[in-house]
Amino acid sequence: MNEIRFHNTLGGKVEAFVPQKPAEVRMYTCGPTVYDYAHIGNFRTFVFQDILRRFLKLRGFKMKHVMNLTDVDDRIIANAAAAGVSIRDYTEKFAQAFFDDCKTLSIEAPEHWIRATDHIDDMVKLIERLQKKSFTYPGEGSIYYRIAKFPQYGKLSNIDVTGIQAGARVDNDRYEKESARDFALWKAPKSGEHFWDTPIGKGRPGWHIECSAMAMKYLGETLDIHTGGIDLAFPHHENEIAQSEAATGKPFARYWMHSEHLLVEGEKMSKSLGNFYTLRDLFAKGYKPSALRFALASVPYRKQLNFTFDGLQQAASSVERLRNFAARLAQGKFPAGNQKGMAARIGEAAEEFDAGLSDDLNTARALAAAFDLLRETNIAMDKDDFRQGDVPAVQEFLANFNRIFAVMDDNDDERLRALGFGPKESGPADAEIEKLIADRQSARQRRDFAASDRIRKELADRGILIEDSKDGSVRWKRK
Repeated sequence: MNEIRFHNTLGGKVEAFVPQKPAEVRMYTCGPTVYDYAHIGNFRTFVFQDILRRFLKLRGFKMKHVMNLTDVDDRIIANAAAAGVSIRDYTEKFAQAFFDDCKTLSIEAPEHWIRATDHIDDMVKLIERLQKKSFTYPGEGSIYYRIAKFPQYGKLSNIDVTGIQAGARVDNDRYEKESARDFALWKAPKSGEHFWDTPIGKGRPGWHIECSAMAMKYLGETLDIHTGGIDLAFPHHENEIAQSEAATGKPFARYWMHSEHLLVEGEKMSKSLGNFYTLRDLFAKGYKPSALRFALASVPYRKQLNFTFDGLQQAASSVERLRNFAARLAQGKFPAGNQKGMAARIGEAAEEFDAGLSDDLNTARALAAAFDLLRETNIAMDKDDFRQGDVPAVQEFLANFNRIFAVMDDNDDERLRALGFGPKESGPADAEIEKLIADRQSARQRRDFAASDRIRKELADRGILIEDSKDGSVRWKRK
């Protein structure tokens, strides 16, 4: 087994990964703010987090993984008020859509999905701890965090705080300027705005305090890994560190992992440019979940991913190659025994696959290891050099590959139908397909080629493509 090494944003270098408990990883991932449907840029990060989770599980770690849903912030409050509904009623639609989208992209559920609105008391208690240590001050009914009292502020994002003015503060949950400001832990309610009545006053939490309170409630005062998009490093994650470590006196997270931005055709994604896509936008255009997942996973998480429709088509072709290869292994008839050197070659591919993922989740390297083995094995099959005894080892390699990348199962249509997309009919059952193929084989043996062609056409009309192999076997797949 290769040593696992991850790039730690805190310190800016690649480090050996050693969790606090040898067989357990406590990981917190920033989930979506459920004021709208999540877009493909969001899912670039969520797929990275899923691959990280899957790899750690494959290496034998027990996961204690928490992902939050931010279901209260400035935008949600404004949108819910405009719609005349409660915060929970407004966000429920988008929360459920996010769960459905994750399932469609084969993103595993964490051990805990948590919502900010279910943890207001925990946030209030954390603010009270900070008040007792004099890290806060009041202002117009709100409560602010005093950055100047935390000398380590800026250690994650390397923000220069030397020019901060005492009392300069920001009320917005999200701010773009690369300047440090005291931030709101608790916000006084505006007229007509939803609020909670608590021991620290009426109002609602600031965005940053939500994650600190929830992460520590479920994972303890020091996490192993905290992940998110690079856009969250400042101010969100910087503020999480400040308030958490001020309250506990302990490191908040030992490893910080951030995914880079997604571009669309070389440009920043935005609605004004017409290049803003949710998963549902792409599914409506006929693209499949497996192709999108493969495309999002194909570029290592710390490199910018340039999303293009040509690239999405190439991803679909790559997934098809993988599935065709798996089918050829399962359905092919190969000579008995083992090919000389094949066991060693499979072992080399497995070692390189693990080495790639151990090297800061280098998915490009891991994919190259898989496709090199696929190409060489196909060549051996074409030359009648591949043996039946080597099939299980290659299939085990593919099973481990799929535990990470999760694109091998031919279930795109089923997943799309669950979202209301894709073909309404599921096509013939596997057993019926196998019977028709057997009937066609019998017709060919009788040299009744008209009947054979008729069965092939019937299968094609029902969305089933068949391919005759050199060894006499027949492979099939759904369109």
